[in-house]
Amino acid sequence: MISIVTHHLIKINVLLLGLITTFQVYSDDISAEAAMEDPTNPLVLLSTSTGDIYIELLSNEAPNNVENFLALAHGEVEFVDPNSNARFKPRYFDGMQFHRVIPGFVIQAGSPFHNPLGAPENLLSDEINANSLGLDRLPVMDEQGNINPILNIGNRIEFHEVLLKPLFNLLNVETETQMLERQYEILEILQGLTVKEAYENQGYRYQEDLPTRGITRGIVALANAGPDENGPEFFIALQDSPWLNGKHTVIGRIVEGIETADTIATNEVEPVNPSRFAALIYSLRRIN
Repeated sequence: MISIVTHHLIKINVLLLGLITTFQVYSDDISAEAAMEDPTNPLVLLSTSTGDIYIELLSNEAPNNVENFLALAHGEVEFVDPNSNARFKPRYFDGMQFHRVIPGFVIQAGSPFHNPLGAPENLLSDEINANSLGLDRLPVMDEQGNINPILNIGNRIEFHEVLLKPLFNLLNVETETQMLERQYEILEILQGLTVKEAYENQGYRYQEDLPTRGITRGIVALANAGPDENGPEFFIALQDSPWLNGKHTVIGRIVEGIETADTIATNEVEPVNPSRFAALIYSLRRIN
């Protein structure tokens, strides 16, 4: 039988453990807030099965997309059940997997393909300032004809898809004969093309009234299927990734918990067939 003294000691230890745990959580919130660039920005706590990640959302750089991200997280966006036509406002990210994980590169979550609710009705436009990123000053190719590595073009097929095909569409070049007739014009355009212009040929449209930062380690940005197709899907970059600059709207930065993101990235997860052992999002909430 446990003595009265022992019983009281157990109660005191449990109480102290609770106080310590509470203090540690509170301390994390405080240190995360202290690490913010702008204390007026939203600070969100991304709680996962692997640990916590604190993210400062960059409202001054992508106001519309940050507002939408928070609305999805807090259950302020209405969805319609495709089977019953019932309308409801769920906390979109809770319970979702990190469905795409590439160790050392990226972890990604929020895909409508991995949520029974699907996608919100409205997709948002990009909020990217290509000039802030210096893309207006980067040539597509140098004087020796080498393609700028920022374009991440590895073969002739990618060269055609990324550069030639959009340019042909712009110039109304539809046949091989037309291409041969205008080959010198096409070459001259390529030699004078900037990375910004190459992306604009692909359909990206940029703004100049708000700043944009590059995608570096710890940056949170929106995944998309092309220009102006921003929904709930987001990724966290685990390395500097300049080839993604200009193509993805940056919405935030990790201020605390990057080691949790690294831990999530320990095992590769393919989006086509996510593992049942993939890290889960428990909740995503604004805390300031």
